[in-house]
Amino acid sequence: KHGATYEQEADSLTCIPIIAASFLLAALLHADMNRRPFFDTMWMAGLFIGVLAVLPQLWLISRTGGRVQPLTSHYIALMAFGRVLSGIFMWYARHDIACVEWIEGFNHSSPAILGAHFVHLVLLGDFAYYYVKGVAKSGLGATLQVASEMIIV
Repeated sequence: KHGATYEQEADSLTCIPIIAASFLLAALLHADMNRRPFFDTMWMAGLFIGVLAVLPQLWLISRTGGRVQPLTSHYIALMAFGRVLSGIFMWYARHDIACVEWIEGFNHSSPAILGAHFVHLVLLGDFAYYYVKGVAKSGLGATLQVASEMIIV
């Protein structure tokens, strides 16, 4: 149905390494929330995958001239806003997050969780700038034009 709009040449980012890295990092850095490492690892993998899920979209935007349809731009902007809200919550909850410490006295899970939130915001920083600028200039219904060299080159 959407074959005419699919840009196969530009859609060249391989996602398997992103997913594999997310699970590997989750297995190493997961918190110990309920003494069930499998579920703690799955939650952490979900966080890491959610953070990196924006990469294919940003890759495609940067490879296709930087034009972003309104629905897509709103979706990406709301992903960033949701991550900000989640990050605020995690910042205040960081003292309640426990883990099996690798280094005595250092809880590695809290920095991993907060770091993932920070990475997501860094990945979306350029996009957020162009989004706010575009919405202020042309309104919510306009196609967003971002610099094609922004984000991921």
